[in-house]
Amino acid sequence: MDTNVAQAPQSPQVRGLYDRLEDRCLMRDQKGASDVYYELVRAGRPLNEIVAEGVRIHAPYTHVPYHERIDDGYPNFVNNDHCLLSARATINLTRMLPAHLAMLPMAQTVWYIPTGLDIWNQKIDKAPGHYTRHRGNNQVEENPPAPVAYWPDQEPLAQTGPLKERLNNWMTQVHRGQVIDAYRMFLGNMQNPAERKDVLAEMCFAGLIDVQDRVLHNRSYTTGHKAYRARATVELGNALGWENAHNVIYAGALDIAVGPRWYSTYEVACNYIKMMIEGETLRAIPYGGVSEAELAMLRNQEPVNQQEAAELTTAVVRQGEIETLEALTKLLKAGKDPRRILDVLQIAVGQIVMETQDPNAFNMPHHCYEYHNTLAWFWDNFDHPRRLRLLYVAAMFANRVAYNQQGLGEVHPIPLKVPAGAGAMSADQMLDRIDTAICALNGAEAIGWVQAYCDNVSERDKLVQRIALSSCKLGNDPHNQEIAQCMLMDFGTNRQPDRDRLLLAAAYHTAMHRKYGDPGEPSRRFGQAMGFAELH
Repeated sequence: MDTNVAQAPQSPQVRGLYDRLEDRCLMRDQKGASDVYYELVRAGRPLNEIVAEGVRIHAPYTHVPYHERIDDGYPNFVNNDHCLLSARATINLTRMLPAHLAMLPMAQTVWYIPTGLDIWNQKIDKAPGHYTRHRGNNQVEENPPAPVAYWPDQEPLAQTGPLKERLNNWMTQVHRGQVIDAYRMFLGNMQNPAERKDVLAEMCFAGLIDVQDRVLHNRSYTTGHKAYRARATVELGNALGWENAHNVIYAGALDIAVGPRWYSTYEVACNYIKMMIEGETLRAIPYGGVSEAELAMLRNQEPVNQQEAAELTTAVVRQGEIETLEALTKLLKAGKDPRRILDVLQIAVGQIVMETQDPNAFNMPHHCYEYHNTLAWFWDNFDHPRRLRLLYVAAMFANRVAYNQQGLGEVHPIPLKVPAGAGAMSADQMLDRIDTAICALNGAEAIGWVQAYCDNVSERDKLVQRIALSSCKLGNDPHNQEIAQCMLMDFGTNRQPDRDRLLLAAAYHTAMHRKYGDPGEPSRRFGQAMGFAELH
C-alpha cells in the first residue's frame, strides 16, 4: 500500500468519523476508537489520512513537562510517546504484510492511542492507562479527566543568518532545555524546503547524542527515545508530505529539548576521536567542528571479516568499555567501513536480546537494538559529518547494556534446537510453526523453527513477512512490536554473512518481550470486524 499519496477529500460523513475517533481516544475508550477505525477501513479511507488524523488527535497529549519526576525523594522515569513510534512502525510494517492485512498495524496503533495519553498523570495514578492498570487500578472510568497538553503548539520564529549558525542556535536552546524557544526556532528553520533535509538531519543528530551514561540499576534514563521520536517525525513527514505534517512536527520535534538530557556518552566519543583518531592531547580549551582525520574515517570502504567481527562482538558483549573503544578504533584505523562496523554491532545487540529470558528484562536490550537500527537509518539517509562519533556512542551503549544484563543475571545463551523432522516439511509448514511458537510466546521454539527454515529454504521474503505478521498479532504496546520491524529492516540492509541471526532475534523478541493485558485482543478484534479468519 502506497502511503505517500495525496489525501482524499473528506465528506461530512468522514469528518464525523474522525470526530468520533477523537472523542473515543480522549475518553480512553480503546474498543470505541477501534470500532471507528474499522468503519474508516470499510469506507476505504487511505492509510496516510488515518495516520495523519491519529497524530493530530494525540499530538498535544503525548508530551510531558520532563521525562523524570522526583516523588517524595524518589526519581521516577516518565516515558516518551509510543503513539508516534507506533505510527512510524505502521507505515513500514504495512509494506511487509500480505496486502489484505495491510491495515492491521494501524489497528494496533489506534488500539494503543487511548492508553498512551497524558503519561505524566498516569504515572501518579491520576489518569487511566497502562500504568494505572499495572498498579492494579482496573476500575472503569466512565468520565476520565481530560488529558493535559503541557506544551502548547507555537508559531515559527524566523532567524537570519546562514543555516549552520541557525542550527547551532537551535542546538544551544535544546541543550539548555529551552523547549518553547527551541521548538519555535525549529519551525522557523523548516520553512525553507531547500534547507529542510539539513534541518531534519540535525534534529535526528540531537536525538542520537542523547543517551544516558549508565544503565545498571537505573530506572530513570534516556534510552535513545529522543532519536526514535525524531526519526518517526522524519519518516511520517516524508510519508504524509510535509505540507500535511505540522501535527507530526508538533508531536515529535518539540520533545527534543524536554529534559533530562544526557550528552556525556557523546562527549566521550568526541574526546576519544580527538585523542585516538586525530592524535591530539586534550586541553582545557573549547573544541568544535570536524577534522579531516575524522571525515577520512567516514570514507573507509573495507568490509569487516568474520574474525574481526568476532573480536568486536566479544569486546562489546563480554568485556568492558575500554576494550570496546579500542576494538572499534582498531577497525577504523585498518580502513574498515564504519557502516559495515555498524552491521556487526547490530548482530551483537541481537545476541544480547537472545540471551535474555525474563520478559521484564528486555527493556534495555530492545531499546539498544532500536538505537542501532535508528543510527543505520540515519547513516543511510543523511550525510551528517559527525556520524562517526555516533558509532562510538552506539558501541558504548551496547557494551553498557551487556553489562546491565550481566548484572541482572540475564545472560542465557540459548542453544539452537532445530526440531526433529523439520527438513521433511514444506516451507509453508515451517512458517506456520514459527507463527504458532511466536504467538504462544515460546521464544526458544520460535528460533528453533526459524533456524530450521533458514537451514532448508534459500529465500527469506516469506519468512520476513511471517515474522512481521506475527509481530502485528501481538499488541497492547506497539512500541515493543516495533522492535521486530527494526530487526527485519536491518536484515535487508545488513551485509554480514550471519545476518540471519537478526531474523532469529526478531522472532525471539516478539515472543518474549513483556506483554500488557491480552496481547492478542487488538488483532482478534480487527480480524473479527474485517472478516479475516487467520486473525481470530
